[in-house]
Amino acid sequence: MTMVDENIRPDYDQEIQAIAKYIVDYKIDSQEAYNTARNCLMDTLGCGFLALGFPECTKHLGPIVTGTQVPLGARVPGTQFVLDPVKAAFDIGTIVRWLDFNDTWLAAEWGHPSDNLGGILAIADYLSQQRVAHGKDPFFMRDVLTAMIKAHEIQGCMALENSFNRVGLDHVVLVKLATAAVVTRMLGGYDEQICDAVSQVWVDGQSLRTYRHAPNTGSRKSWAAGDATSRAVRLAMMTMGGEMGYPGALSAGTWGFYDVSFNKQKFAFQRDYGSYVMENVLFKISFPAEFHAQTAVECAVKLHEQIKGRMDEIDKIVLTTHESAIRIISKRGHLYNPADRDHCLQYMVAVGLIFGDLKAEHYEDNVAQDPRIDFLRERMEVVEDKGFTKDYMDPEKRSIANSIEIHFNDGGKTEKLTVEYPIGHRRRREEGIPVLEHKFMSNLLTRFPRQRAQAIRKLCLDQTKLEQTPVNEFMDLLVI
Repeated sequence: MTMVDENIRPDYDQEIQAIAKYIVDYKIDSQEAYNTARNCLMDTLGCGFLALGFPECTKHLGPIVTGTQVPLGARVPGTQFVLDPVKAAFDIGTIVRWLDFNDTWLAAEWGHPSDNLGGILAIADYLSQQRVAHGKDPFFMRDVLTAMIKAHEIQGCMALENSFNRVGLDHVVLVKLATAAVVTRMLGGYDEQICDAVSQVWVDGQSLRTYRHAPNTGSRKSWAAGDATSRAVRLAMMTMGGEMGYPGALSAGTWGFYDVSFNKQKFAFQRDYGSYVMENVLFKISFPAEFHAQTAVECAVKLHEQIKGRMDEIDKIVLTTHESAIRIISKRGHLYNPADRDHCLQYMVAVGLIFGDLKAEHYEDNVAQDPRIDFLRERMEVVEDKGFTKDYMDPEKRSIANSIEIHFNDGGKTEKLTVEYPIGHRRRREEGIPVLEHKFMSNLLTRFPRQRAQAIRKLCLDQTKLEQTPVNEFMDLLVI
């Protein structure tokens, strides 16, 4: 019997069409979303400026071929690099993500939606300079904030019900997806071109999570999002150059993403695209730590004064947490590098207990050699609270709860200290935003003279003035 494929080209998968329709047609009318996006922009850029002090990060930056010049190219904030928009997206995405200190979204999948700023800002700056050079209007920062809100929404809504980590894929696939969609629109694409670009994302190769988990945790996790957002820019530019798309990229039997990479399961969706994700995004305000550990570190810092003179008397430390934290960041044994340490719940808690703080420098080798850290790690028991896990997944709560209780050799113990919501949670916005603004200024001062830092901060705190600022003029302020 002869087997013949029916070569009938289908319409684009509905999941792809829904993204294109949202990008083209949806009007954002939430002032809360725009305010939060402005704060997100500040925090994301600040994380990038802070990362520029780390040579392991900066070694990745600059043109692929030394000496390459790109007239009217995209600038990399905090540097003097002027690059093609694909490499600029990589560099911006890499500095943003390097210290694991930017925003977070937690659901069935995890991730950092502000990673999309790499592609958004690179394309906005590049196109604005090109437009001005040809006597046309540039993009304005309002356009950047709009693109951020929509990129957050695509990445976050996809993550609500669809776990890529459970099939071994890294969450940066959603950065590539969201960036490709919004950047194609910024390049002038409409529904069909956005569908084409999004389909290219699904047929593209996707990163494995190998570099995020023991025993292989390594520094690729710090540039993976930069790689994803830059790849998205490349796919969007190819699409706008006339490259075709693949309508059944998800659903094609045998060869589509569902059959090949998602256990033959279709994506599930909890809600329509709007502005929900930006409004509810989590900011990493206090600690450069994997977000599932934020409240645990907050507990540890609060307990520091009680136990700082009794370290050698500790018999047991009970860490009560949720299932996702156990699956991602609970580790025993030797930790090989800073990337390994900032994804170890026990290490982060130990540092908080010992030093009463947690900073990026605490992951470096000179601090990791402190024998007190492993002394405390060896005495930690990690247990799941089913209630914490349930509230973590509840769309009305989305808590990230952790508890710590310390037992001493004499039979005494501390109170069981619990923190449900980190300071960067929507429920703690009023408390958190002033701290975020202080963090931004501190990060600016690591890269700019005080007068320039103050000017950047003043502009970023003024919603109306920032939104009306041409992107190329905003980027002028960020060149050192």
